[in-house]
Amino acid sequence: MSEASHHSEKITLLEKLDRIFFKLETSLNMLGGIVIFLIVFLTATNVLGRWVFDTPVTGYIDWVEQSMAFFAFLGLAYCQRQGAHIRMDIVINHLKKKMQWFMEIISLSFMLVISVILIYGSSLHALRAYNLGDSSMDIGLVTWPAKMIVPFALSVLVIRLILQLWAYSRLLFSSNALPVGIPVLESPVTNDSVKIDPKKIDLENSL
Repeated sequence: MSEASHHSEKITLLEKLDRIFFKLETSLNMLGGIVIFLIVFLTATNVLGRWVFDTPVTGYIDWVEQSMAFFAFLGLAYCQRQGAHIRMDIVINHLKKKMQWFMEIISLSFMLVISVILIYGSSLHALRAYNLGDSSMDIGLVTWPAKMIVPFALSVLVIRLILQLWAYSRLLFSSNALPVGIPVLESPVTNDSVKIDPKKIDLENSL
């Protein structure tokens, strides 16, 4: 097998893995959105029930507390894939492409180590809650399912980080590689969607 065909095989495999995994990430992100919708509905029911019938939803606080893990963590990997998280690109946008890929690899490696540490700690925390039979204060909801969401979502994020490390490494070491499974940085310098007319500005300032 030639080197070119072997390289093409690797690209095809990465693209397939990215597409398959992105479907999982999208589904988890959608699930988080559904949980938010249900919480909004529950909140409206609780407010109307308290105001109209003087009967709030029993265990409202408990349900909200347990649902937070779902909509806070299930979309992590999706945001990482889309580049939708908060990041500073001011410096990176001014670097050459190879240096950009190198800096992304360093950043992703740091994120990967932190995520693995958090998976270990959150898994122990969820297992402890399960063994102790930990429950909420009001209506006694078991807390371990919500706590188990954290290591699960972080595990999905770790897989996405590994795929992106693969993608950036391929870009770094191959001049013919195309971006796969990573967000493409947009520079405001090359964005021509907003054009400013200096004459118009001077006219407005003189009025």
